[in-house]
Formats: sequence, structure tokens, C-alpha cells
Amino acid sequence: MNIPIFELERIQSIFENTVDFNLTESGFHPYSLSELLDKNQLSELEHMVMGYGQTNGSIPLRKRISALYNNVNEDNVLVTNGSSEANFIACHTLLEKGDEMVMMVPNYMQMWGIAEEMGCIPKAWHLIEENNWAPDMEELRSLVNSKTKMIAVCNPNNPTGYALTSDEMREIITIAKNVGAWIYADEIYRGAELNGITLDSFVGMYDKVMVNGGLSKAYALPGLRLGWLVGPKYIIADTWAYHDYTSITAGILSNYIAEIALQPDKRLEILTRNRKMLNENLIVMRNWLDHYGNLFEYVQPQAGGMIFIKYNLDINSSELAEWLRKEKSVFILAGDCFGMDHYFRVGIGAPKQYLIDGFERIRQALKDRFNV
Repeated sequence: MNIPIFELERIQSIFENTVDFNLTESGFHPYSLSELLDKNQLSELEHMVMGYGQTNGSIPLRKRISALYNNVNEDNVLVTNGSSEANFIACHTLLEKGDEMVMMVPNYMQMWGIAEEMGCIPKAWHLIEENNWAPDMEELRSLVNSKTKMIAVCNPNNPTGYALTSDEMREIITIAKNVGAWIYADEIYRGAELNGITLDSFVGMYDKVMVNGGLSKAYALPGLRLGWLVGPKYIIADTWAYHDYTSITAGILSNYIAEIALQPDKRLEILTRNRKMLNENLIVMRNWLDHYGNLFEYVQPQAGGMIFIKYNLDINSSELAEWLRKEKSVFILAGDCFGMDHYFRVGIGAPKQYLIDGFERIRQALKDRFNV
């Protein structure tokens, strides 16, 4: 097998449903259909014929998605089965064997594995913790050359919660323009900003931009498996061709429910609920961490449903995660999944009491083993 195991997703898939407290989720507590839809909408679901939908996404849904961006319409949008499929399709559309891809790290490492499998050369461009996870722009300049076909960013970032400034976005665009590289922006956490102000998208800032989005994270609807790509019409037409060879189409139910979720009033309701949850839970998380003094170090996230924590204990991050899972039935995500030992990621989009109880389990474990 040429493609590497995607350790983050494999580990989560194996263990997230086997523990009392799964603290690895990076989104928000999911909606139920009865919470999301009114009685008339639920009734329509009962009578919906389970046929195939339009393979690139229903027109009403693509219009809703296009309204989230500047100067695009439904022809600039491809609907996919989650943003993971969007990432896969984007790589196969924009990259060829031998191309170089410069990727922001730490990051959700799916695209790194896809690029390697394709025979491309991924290069790491680092966010710097000492600078509150701001990117090293000089490093980006040094990495980009005539072979660079893509600069891949995650904004807001997973796992750090860092959000690029407008100046940083413009600088990235300038660097990409100098070599004619594509900017591929993972914007799945756009809408999950703590300050309530939705970040600008890279769409419309440069003619060689493609972004992904979806309903799994900021919208708390991961079970729909509904994602999308937005980009120039000619390149979205190419992505549709690849989509015909992968999943062909997202489910008709997902298209219908997603179109409702992205109606302006409902979208605001969803994002407001999730941002409120994030701000409240961040206080709980911060109080818990600060109790331990220098044992834990962290930079407060600006967005997203998680916090990335450095710990000062003499134990590997995968060993720490495995020990907590086995001893206390608490599941955290090891920094090793991001290539960064002595860190771990904790999701803070769960119900508050669930987090409090999970942190108490970790407190007991740390006291038992490390006497802290």
C-alpha cells in the first residue's frame, strides 16, 4: 500500500466510542434533527424520495454556499462528502507527481499523506508557539520556488486555533503570486471565532485560490458528511470530474438539511450557539489548566473547537494518551498525530459538565501517577 495510514483519524475511529470521556472531538456538540428542523421540515423528510441528487450538489445548496463568499455563484461550488473528500479531490486536481506543496504545520495532516501518495513533495511551514502561533513568513519565502504548485493553509488553524491576520493573508498571496502557486485554504473552522466576527475568506483575494468548507465543525453537523470546494469555475469543473470517480454525489438528505442550515437566520442561530459554548468552555478549560501552574503551557485559541496544550511531564504524548485512555477511560489526542511530542489536543465544544467531569478524571490520573 502506497498511502500512509492517517494516524489521527485511525486512532480516533478506533477509540472514540470506547471511552467514558472522548475529549478528542474538534467540533461542537452535534445537533439532533429535532433541534435543527421545525415540524414542517421534519414532515418533508418523511416524504422525501430517496433518489440521486445532482452530483455536484443541489442548486439551492450551492447558492447558499456561494453566498458565504465574495464574487462567486453556484458554478464556483462543488459539494462533497465532507471536507475530507474535498481535500482529496483538490490534491488530485491541483497537484501532479513531482510537484512541491508547502503546508502550514501543525495542521490536519490528511493532505500531507495524499501528497506523498501522489509522488509530490510536501514541505513544512511552521506556526511559532513563541509568537502566539503566528506563522514564520520568512520561512515561507525560503520554501517557495518554481516547483511549488500549492501553499496549503488551515485558517482558523487546527490544532492551535490561530487565525491569520489580514496582513498575513495578503503576504501569503504575494508569495504565491511570485511563483504562480495555488493557495489552498482549509476554512472548515470559519464561523467558530471566539469574538463572533467571521473571518474573511481567501476567496476573491487572488485568481488561483481554492478553499474548502463544510458543516462538520463550526456548524456542529458532522453526521451529514457535507463539505464543499469553492474556486474558479474552470477548476471547479475539473474537481467535479474527479468527484465522479470518488463518491459521485453527497446524499440527497444531506443536501436538503444543509440548505436549511445555511439559510441566514438558521446559520446565525447555529454559529451563535456554538460560539457561546466555545467561550464558556474555554473559561472552564483555562481554569483547569492554570491550577497546575507551569505543568501546562498554552496559547488561547482565537477560533475553533479545541485547544493545543504543551505539557512538562517525562512521558511521550502517545504514551500519555494511551495511559489516560486505559486507566481512566479518557481519550485525548496525542501531539504525535501532528508531529509534535509533548503536546496534546483537547476538544472544548462538548457540553460543559461533560468537560468538567472529563477533566476531573485526568486530575485523578495525574495525581495517582505523577503526584501533581
